[in-house]
Amino acid sequence: MTKERKKFRILAAGDIHGDSKLTKKLAERADKEKVDLVILTGDITGWTETKDLIKPFKDKNKKVLIIPGNWDSFATADFLANVYGVKNIHGYSVTYENIGIFGAGGARGPGPGDTTDREIWKNLEKAHSGLKGIEKKIMITHMHPSGSKSEFSGIPGSQSITKAIKKFKPDILLHGHIHEAGGMEEFIDKTRVINVAKEGRIIEI
Repeated sequence: MTKERKKFRILAAGDIHGDSKLTKKLAERADKEKVDLVILTGDITGWTETKDLIKPFKDKNKKVLIIPGNWDSFATADFLANVYGVKNIHGYSVTYENIGIFGAGGARGPGPGDTTDREIWKNLEKAHSGLKGIEKKIMITHMHPSGSKSEFSGIPGSQSITKAIKKFKPDILLHGHIHEAGGMEEFIDKTRVINVAKEGRIIEI
């Protein structure tokens, strides 16, 4: 009888917008739930405030991945990653056990992280190129895909993200951006698509 592999547990949250009280709660939850990894799907900062947005997770000895949202500058995301020793996977990938995680931040919209759909595609393609032969994949974006439930907000989703779902076939896509759609879950093709919300979601893979 083969031993069943332990599930890899993730706490994913987005759209924190500089709320350090919320990050402390999320860090406590990450510790209590014994998650292996924390993922922040962009709009981490409060436009200028960066204090205590990553540190609470590091204080709990949690691994953290981040990407920038439209309200985070790409330089701010790099700054947070460097100062706190976490990974900004905008345009990059990482592997934990047999799980590959790749991402692209930014979104069309106001703020310093405003980006084009073409740039989102280029970054997703670059990020995915590092995951040859990986069994399970998680894609991280800030923006929602076109054709997703989050479009009920009236804000069109990214065609490049939908294209990446169809081409790269990730098991899961974690995104944020549309606050009022936080917590919504659906499938696009065989990919489980989750708008993680600022309250956070526990995902097992």
